[in-house]
Amino acid sequence: MNRNSLLSRVSFVAGISMLAALAVMQTTFSTLAAAPDKPYKVVNTVQVMGNGGIDYVYADNDARRLYVPRGNEILVFDLDTLKSAGTIGNAKARGAAVDPKSHHGFSSSSPVVMWDSKTLQTIKTIEVQGNPDGILFEPATERIYVFSHRAPNVTVIEAKDGTVAGTIDLGGAPEQAASDGQGHVYVDLEDKDNVAVVDVKTLKVTAHYDISSKARGPAGLALDGKNHVLFALCRNPATAVILSADDGKILTTLPIGSGSDGGLFNPVTMEAFSSQRDGTLTVIKETSPTNFEVAQTVKTKTGAKTCTFDTKNNQILLITTERPPAAATPATPAAGTAPPGASRRGGPSMLDIIVVGQ
Repeated sequence: MNRNSLLSRVSFVAGISMLAALAVMQTTFSTLAAAPDKPYKVVNTVQVMGNGGIDYVYADNDARRLYVPRGNEILVFDLDTLKSAGTIGNAKARGAAVDPKSHHGFSSSSPVVMWDSKTLQTIKTIEVQGNPDGILFEPATERIYVFSHRAPNVTVIEAKDGTVAGTIDLGGAPEQAASDGQGHVYVDLEDKDNVAVVDVKTLKVTAHYDISSKARGPAGLALDGKNHVLFALCRNPATAVILSADDGKILTTLPIGSGSDGGLFNPVTMEAFSSQRDGTLTVIKETSPTNFEVAQTVKTKTGAKTCTFDTKNNQILLITTERPPAAATPATPAAGTAPPGASRRGGPSMLDIIVVGQ
């Protein structure tokens, strides 16, 4: 066989091999694209006995810690193992937030407690007005937003040193908020049925996006920052009002569970989540910036109305409380006394930390 014939045959065989490899790759990608997403389910539950009420739960993804304000303290857990990592005392708070750069944590309480997120040691307390409820870390300005249903609706705190930068009148009672990291904070106003837009540089409200024509009582809020889409999670009726973060144009509405009080968005899976008091977690799939569908309703536990996001494991964490079994309940104390650690509002109860994943 001459040299040219040999080279031709080798080239032919190589070409056939390459085509075969491309066909296998195309089949593999087609199979993956056609494969349905794995359903979400409860993958872990941890129970801890304690006292007092709960509200918001917060994941510090950089330091891998989970904060659960309860009663007069903030419980701290390892985000990966959910084992106790300590407590922050004298903090009767509704929520918590951490600045990952300064490593300073803050409570939504009066006064606000500021702590070192590495050591959990209190740095100082900060006097604020109103009745602190929700809380948010705003990354563009490295500030903490403390929200209140009473004036002032927002107290803005410098995360680096705990000084008060200013206050904001939102014109209504704020619930959950979200930052796009590009100069805007969005806040749903539960009693006004709209979403307020705040300029983080001027600390002024620049717009109110009305959603009252579709639903009332927005209490949860999620944001797709890349595509500028807001998910206002309402209670009456139980509806997700999906709207443009740029101009407030309503894109669509979808049904959710009853009693939403928390929302989040996962940019990896392009899914929004709404946690509800009725013991469900609604999963909304964003198939495009203008197309959305309810992908799944996950059964959690009654009362698990707030949630947070573990970005490392792509998991949602929720919290609720429940009475312990009768056998685990201490005997009724004598009149005017209470057993050690018991709450005057009804005694100890179980804190449930619920992890939802695929």
